[in-house]
Amino acid sequence: MESSLGTVEPARPEGRIARPDFIRATASVWLGTTMEYVDFALYGLAAGLVFGEVFFPGTDPGVALLSGFATYAVGFLARPVGAVVLGRLGDKHGRKAILVATIILMGGSTTLIGAIPTFTQIGLWAPAMLVFLRICQGFGAGAELSGGAIMLAESAPSRIRGLASAFIALGSNSGTLIASGVWLLVTQLPKEDLLSWGWRIPFLCSIIVTLVALLLRRVMKESPVFIAEKERRAILEKSKGPAIHAEDGRGLFARNKAFFIMLGLRIGENGPSYLAQTFIIGYVAKVLLLDKSLPASAVFVASLLGFLVIPAAGYATDRFGRKLTYRFFCIALVIFAFPAFALMETRQPAVVFATIVVGMCLASLGIFAAQAAYGVELFGARDRYSKMATAKEVGSLLSGGTAPLFASALLVQFGHWWPIAAYFALTATIGLVTTFFAPETRGRDLAIEEDAL
Repeated sequence: MESSLGTVEPARPEGRIARPDFIRATASVWLGTTMEYVDFALYGLAAGLVFGEVFFPGTDPGVALLSGFATYAVGFLARPVGAVVLGRLGDKHGRKAILVATIILMGGSTTLIGAIPTFTQIGLWAPAMLVFLRICQGFGAGAELSGGAIMLAESAPSRIRGLASAFIALGSNSGTLIASGVWLLVTQLPKEDLLSWGWRIPFLCSIIVTLVALLLRRVMKESPVFIAEKERRAILEKSKGPAIHAEDGRGLFARNKAFFIMLGLRIGENGPSYLAQTFIIGYVAKVLLLDKSLPASAVFVASLLGFLVIPAAGYATDRFGRKLTYRFFCIALVIFAFPAFALMETRQPAVVFATIVVGMCLASLGIFAAQAAYGVELFGARDRYSKMATAKEVGSLLSGGTAPLFASALLVQFGHWWPIAAYFALTATIGLVTTFFAPETRGRDLAIEEDAL
């Protein structure tokens, strides 16, 4: 059927996917993302706990922490590139193929990190190899979470789309749970054993979870929205008439409003998230000089609570709307910033433990779940994967991946926690302000070609 604009409108795919296929798709994305996010979480924990001593020995603790997080940030430089390249391929060839590719890229890179010789063995080649594998890991990560969220949202009935899409956050949370659990065990080793060989165990074992994730993704069915869009394109090619889209005559900014909205929302989520789950771990162990098992234990407990927080946040977006729920989390993060760092300065293990848990529940779990369906619904079916992934990964580069590095630099420069707290609050404020310009997208038809604004 042709619209007045000359586009061919596909039949609505919603409801076309059979219930067993929807359940299988949900399980495949959830478990596949779990397996894959184990890899990414392992690196974040290692960067905060051991990489400074393994790859940058003999330096000041603050500088070692900065160096470890610098290699962590390098991976985020590759993520926008991966988002553009793999996102376009995902729009052209399907979501499933790209989600299989990201498994191979991230899992293979993480396994090889566990085999890198240390600085004392091969000198500067050690951090160089670490940086290269981080780039490969980041390239795959650029299309992973966006692709998983799109697959879930495009397969789910609109009335439960927020809850279903939140399973992408459950997947990342499950991966963090496994990674923190493994690190909790590894950190029980004597320090000499931990630094010589113990840190390698989680990375080398990731080959197992990578193979399981690959199997799960291969049996997953393609998104019904993508199938409908592919059929629409085939009809257009047969008609030999160029498609005319409503947004073609608009300016660059007007055509990409959804991109900038997603960028702002991502900064508001990703900055606080990576400060809470990555920088603070290193800060507690290296600066506050508390036992390394304390932050790992806190991350583990927060991940357990995530199985309640994440579905609740997803359900809230279905019940109260995407915008209101997202705004709630941004406000909570702004309020949380300064009291959190002040409380950690007490160096009381119980207080620090509780602060990390609350921070992760707000910054790394709840708001991430609220963003899942929101991000998908902002974009039209024609190029949803490439636009959403690129916006999210540029946002990650500007906030998430660089947040631990920037916070470490602030610590070295000022020697105090208040600039870091201000940075935490600033990124959350950017997300909060963005919600006042963002549309409400709950229930939007995902087969529509154009963006939501």
